[in-house]
Amino acid sequence: MRESGILFPVFSLPSRFGIGCFSRESYEFVDFLERSGQGFWQILPIGPTGFGNSPYQPFSAFAGNPYFISPEKLIEEGYLSWEDVNGVDFGSDEERVDYGALYEYRFPILKKAAKAFFEKGEEKEVYRAFLKKESYWILDYALFMALKTEAGGASWLDWEKPLRTREESAMKEARKRLSEEIDFWSFVQYEFEKEWEALRSYANQKNVKIIGDLPFYVSLDSADAWSHPEVFQMNKDLTPKVVAGCPPDAFSATGQLWGNPIYDWKAQKKDGYDWWVRRIRRNYEFYDVIRIDHFHGFCEYYAIPYGEETAQNGKLEKGPGMDLFTVLKAEIGDLHMIAEDLGNTTPENVKLLEDTGFPGMKVLQFGFTSWDSCYVNHRHIGNCVVYTGTHDNTPTRAWIEEISDGERDFVRRYINSRNTDYGAFVWDFIREAYRSVADLCIIPLQDYLCKGREARINSPGTAEGNWQWRLRPNFLSNELAASIRDLTETYSRIPKG
Repeated sequence: MRESGILFPVFSLPSRFGIGCFSRESYEFVDFLERSGQGFWQILPIGPTGFGNSPYQPFSAFAGNPYFISPEKLIEEGYLSWEDVNGVDFGSDEERVDYGALYEYRFPILKKAAKAFFEKGEEKEVYRAFLKKESYWILDYALFMALKTEAGGASWLDWEKPLRTREESAMKEARKRLSEEIDFWSFVQYEFEKEWEALRSYANQKNVKIIGDLPFYVSLDSADAWSHPEVFQMNKDLTPKVVAGCPPDAFSATGQLWGNPIYDWKAQKKDGYDWWVRRIRRNYEFYDVIRIDHFHGFCEYYAIPYGEETAQNGKLEKGPGMDLFTVLKAEIGDLHMIAEDLGNTTPENVKLLEDTGFPGMKVLQFGFTSWDSCYVNHRHIGNCVVYTGTHDNTPTRAWIEEISDGERDFVRRYINSRNTDYGAFVWDFIREAYRSVADLCIIPLQDYLCKGREARINSPGTAEGNWQWRLRPNFLSNELAASIRDLTETYSRIPKG
């Protein structure tokens, strides 16, 4: 079945609250997708972000981002008033997220809403049912966040030993001492889930499915690493034995040191991959389809001794391979997944992709820096997902402007475009993606809008200026929806009911 969708992070939605959230604009975007004939909305990870604001370094692999909770919804539910919200500084630039302002001012509003929620007690039974259903992770997560708040945001690795190592008496005393703060973080997850379920249900009713993004690794400073050290390669003092990264290559003589804890796959196998089963099952509570980031990590991973300043002294180790996915399929059933298989490919990676049956990714921007690349259209297969670019690429307009004259001429000849206007050229490039035999075609919203470098989501290897771009309010027109729908109909990608 041929279909198409749009890549657009939740945080990039317009709203009056400083960041995209589950306010009316999210529902309006679903309406836009329906009018455009799109069957999928692809988003980035929606976990709670920490230092650097990267959705790929969340505080929890199971929780949702508090920033996405809509103050508008809290007002409708009677937990806030407009007086509580009006005048709050959520950031002055409607096209950029100001995470500093959000950190400073969003949580006091959420705490006021939580106080009203518990005082009213109208949803007490539903709330208790939620806590019971998610008991595997939410109690530890709420305590982790309460302790982290008490410690001024310090990493759990810097906490006092009794709390760092989860001594029973220290944990019991902390739960009692921080009960109000624990309730707050539990309420935040309850409200997040309620609002997200409503939005996802609305999208499904409009025949739009959600593609979510699952980071391969978790952050070292996360509730997961703290509460389930048995999942990772840890020493007895709960410091990591090894951390993740990339080996040295032509682009970096010292490699890349990411610092994530690395899974103890041998222990996981003995445990029936219980943590992973729970994680994937939780993600299907959020999404219809899961895109697995860094799919290569299941074949092999690069382990660097903890404490090293570069990635030079790491070594490649074997991942769980098909064994993990066999267990996941047995426990969960059909796995609707997309594999992020970009970058270096090995026979083992190719075989794992074939064995799982998951579609891989074909990014057109990658197809024109070498001859007969696997990313250009004539090399595609049906079971893949074609993109013009991803959140890690510069928008196509800027890409076309910045590549060499020879590469640009190659693109023109390949897609048969004679447009000298870069905006028209971008649409020719989008058309090339739609023409692919790939079952699914995903286009970043910035490309439809012919945006330039200012709308780039992330520049890998940089620490600042990422995860900030936002769409201006009322920027998506019916004319744009009609143009997208025309392409979708022309290339037989309208979703079947």
